[in-house]
Amino acid sequence: MRIYLLGYMGSGKSTVGEKLARALGVPWIDLDAEIESKYKISIAGFFSKYGETAFREVEHKTLSDITLKPAAVISTGGGAPCFHNNMELMNASGITIYLEVSPEIILSRIGPHAHKRPLFRQMIGDNILEKIATHLRTREKYYRQAQMTVDGTEPDIEALKDRILNFRPAMP
Repeated sequence: MRIYLLGYMGSGKSTVGEKLARALGVPWIDLDAEIESKYKISIAGFFSKYGETAFREVEHKTLSDITLKPAAVISTGGGAPCFHNNMELMNASGITIYLEVSPEIILSRIGPHAHKRPLFRQMIGDNILEKIATHLRTREKYYRQAQMTVDGTEPDIEALKDRILNFRPAMP
């Protein structure tokens, strides 16, 4: 079983992913870490050197490769669901879970780590909370295509594990 965690930066995909994988007894894969390992460059460095378009192509290729793994919890990047039909790919090859959090929570979580996040750095300045909220709204149409939505503020890993184990996809 493949479980894809998606949501905006700072929604808890990596934190929840690691804990959930341990609870389910499957490997945890961080999509951004996979890209950094494969291409020997940080995500910020990749964005800076090659641009977002090239990054999204590499991200899609890496995600496609991951769909071939038999079982894992995969923490995607915040933008991964929004490009190259990645939502369809993830929904077809596993269970997708949107970790929903408010713009205020996002800001509180990523503010201290802004230098590590290329898209966040572009938002620095006045009305940053408004900029996050606006950007989040543009991505939510993709996130809402997930098969489950979970409050990412302080998710209960055991309850999430039970939901996953009892999950039955909707029939077309």
